[in-house]
Amino acid sequence: MIGYKSSFPEMLSHSQTRMGRGSPLCKQMREQIVEQFKNNISQRAIARNLGISSSTVRNIIKRFRESGEITARKWQGRKPTLNARDFRSLRRYCIKNRHQCIKDITTWAQEHFKKPLSVTTVCRYICKCKLKLYYAKKKPFINNTQKRRRVRWARAHLRWTDAKWKSVLWSDESTCQIVFGNCRRRVLRTKEEKNRPNCYRRKVQKPASVMVWGCISAQGMGNLHICEGTIDAERYIQVLEQHMLPSKQHLFHGRPCLFQQDNAKPHSARVTTAWLRSKRVRLLDWPACSPDLSPIENMWRIMKHKIRQRRPRTVDQLKLYIKQEWERIPPEKLQKLVSSVPKRLLSVIKRKGDVTQW
Repeated sequence: MIGYKSSFPEMLSHSQTRMGRGSPLCKQMREQIVEQFKNNISQRAIARNLGISSSTVRNIIKRFRESGEITARKWQGRKPTLNARDFRSLRRYCIKNRHQCIKDITTWAQEHFKKPLSVTTVCRYICKCKLKLYYAKKKPFINNTQKRRRVRWARAHLRWTDAKWKSVLWSDESTCQIVFGNCRRRVLRTKEEKNRPNCYRRKVQKPASVMVWGCISAQGMGNLHICEGTIDAERYIQVLEQHMLPSKQHLFHGRPCLFQQDNAKPHSARVTTAWLRSKRVRLLDWPACSPDLSPIENMWRIMKHKIRQRRPRTVDQLKLYIKQEWERIPPEKLQKLVSSVPKRLLSVIKRKGDVTQW
């Protein structure tokens, strides 16, 4: 085949070993040229024996005489639009402005480099920077005061042992929704098919949802309660009395433990605080806007992913799937999540109170 860089030239005929214009010879062919040149064979004879042009033989021998190496010549092609300095400037700008779209980056590059850059060219250079557009993870906003409190809390609990963290009963509320239609974020289509009905992403304006309360510990799963309507302080006390206290007794068998809850209004109400004090429930102080420090948040995420895969169609189905997936969480997963709390504290300190990857 003409232009094919074969590593076995001795198996090809003279017509097959001829290289296409601009195509470098393979390493084995170059070594044969240099070897025959060292044996005092003329350049014309080398070209005739290997079935290549005399100019190719002459150039390879010339490079061998000058550098002493058997290397292919540098490919000649179109010069890159951006040089090395421009490339570094583009990369720094992309890293500094991570949330800009490609169109805005292209506009900046055209004005900064004074060159007619297209969106395709900028995308190609962004790929060379080993950068790619992803959907950003959703994290809560944390102000400077909350960051400082998170750091103080992490440092205060950094010396806690694994046994201490295993004595914590983690609790939280979450909302599960019924998923309708096509949930994919992207669709395969042509430019002209953007308005076809099967290329739309369908969603319901207000999908049916269910609020649930649950608690876990390293010893196992606690009770799960499906709430009806919104939760105020009085309803939250009922949930604690009917589900938290039995879970505490079932998981810890009377041993001392700490109860964890976030700083939602029903949790921090005076009525709730007084009820917990009357029941002698020891609370774990909790920093604001810190769902990444609680292992139960990761458990909710795992459970919701499995529920979405089952695609419930009715509220009754959704409630049934919630109970089934709650019971299917393995104890090993709970122990792994609870044991990750010390790593979360170190990550909070390292990031100076900002959100972590959990």
